[in-house]
Amino acid sequence: MSKLLSGKRVLLVDDMSTVRKALGRMLSGFGMEVLEANDAESALLLVAEQKIDLFLLDIHLGGMDGMELCQRLRRMGRFRYTPVLFITSLAEEEISQQAFDSGGDDVISKPVAAAVLQARLQNQLQRNEYARQLHVLRCNLNQYVDARTQQMAEQQVREGRLLKPERREVCVLFSDVRGFTQLSQEMEPEKLFDILSQNLSSQVKHVYRFGGYIDKFSGDGVMAVFDGPDKTLNSCLCALKIIEDSREQATGDAEALYQLGIGIHQGEAMIGNIGIEKQLDYTVIGPTVNLAARLCGHAPALSVVVSDAVRQTLLDEKQVIFSEAMELQVKGVKSAVLAYQLSLGEKPSRTQPIDNY
Repeated sequence: MSKLLSGKRVLLVDDMSTVRKALGRMLSGFGMEVLEANDAESALLLVAEQKIDLFLLDIHLGGMDGMELCQRLRRMGRFRYTPVLFITSLAEEEISQQAFDSGGDDVISKPVAAAVLQARLQNQLQRNEYARQLHVLRCNLNQYVDARTQQMAEQQVREGRLLKPERREVCVLFSDVRGFTQLSQEMEPEKLFDILSQNLSSQVKHVYRFGGYIDKFSGDGVMAVFDGPDKTLNSCLCALKIIEDSREQATGDAEALYQLGIGIHQGEAMIGNIGIEKQLDYTVIGPTVNLAARLCGHAPALSVVVSDAVRQTLLDEKQVIFSEAMELQVKGVKSAVLAYQLSLGEKPSRTQPIDNY
């Protein structure tokens, strides 16, 4: 009895009772629970009520044939990846391509030998389990790796090489909790972690809704990148929405952890892989990133400070308002940097958030 097959439920569909009887004995000998149907219509009635781990279908059934039945099963979400094996009196090479095109996983010629059947069933169940584990792993990784990095990694796998860094015009947003270092020493770690997680979760949601992506978390804040034709406006509206939510959430024990400052700058930056072959970080670097971070450091609590490059891009935009210019002394920059505090204009936004995030 096979440990892998034991307890698994297989649906055997064949219009010949002698074949069902012979295969049923083999499958039961493997420790499997066997359900039988003599045609496709009866099989579909069974699958509506039963959990099936594997299908064994005769190709030449009366009425709807096995390949059409397989196509019907594949259109059902719960059987999209369930192993389907065909049995046929034809030579495998004569029918295999059609069988695979219909969604089948394997073809076994009649008469079926018990050793061959067991090996093929085990192989398909192992593949199915690997696919399930990969799906679960990918879903879990999605919580830790942003969509842009995933796309880059998949492209590198397809091309078989690391992508070269590229220069790109981007808008970079940094957020930071004012006085976080002191707070981390005064607040219980469990409460600090819980409130900060909620805060960051809200920021991430807004970044993605306005078309940006998270490059990295900086402990108590985020670094977000916006690209595309509306990157500057999107980043500003996103920042203002984050501040609006922070004002609403800044009550009770959470008040101190919602005292956010945000800085935004746009310009050219290098995007690509940094690190060693065994551990890479796909990120954005350059003076544009550095200045956005410095502007964030100059932003008072619950405010957004942007660079002159951002203001120049949005001079005719009525959805946002800029304060009088401030001259800031920024570390690493010899001359004073012009910056502005940002507020929301009177006109409703023509930029629609992506609500299916």
